[in-house]
Amino acid sequence: MDAKAARTRLEAERERLSTTLATLEADAEAQKESLQELSVVDEHQGDLGTETFEREKDLSIIESVQASLEDIDRALRRVDAGSYGACEVCDKPIGKDRLDAVPAARFCVEHQAEMERAAP
Repeated sequence: MDAKAARTRLEAERERLSTTLATLEADAEAQKESLQELSVVDEHQGDLGTETFEREKDLSIIESVQASLEDIDRALRRVDAGSYGACEVCDKPIGKDRLDAVPAARFCVEHQAEMERAAP
């Protein structure tokens, strides 16, 4: 993938993720405000547990989108440096199909699998 096409694809993905993040953050804030309004009303403990679970799930999704945005920014820096599309471990080219599926991929398939196995 040439640098111009990579940059265009990464910037489009960054825009999509930024829009998603803004929506998620707005929804989480609205949910937080509605929970505060209902805090004076008697609620069943099961309802509170469900609300807590949903809040934690939303925060986890927000963190995941933020991490994806960081990956995109890192990939854009690799485009600028001329190292985009090369595995950060072995420096071999990352396959086109992999980059199409995961534009911010840092590793070839083999090294990605190793990283995932080594992750805690």
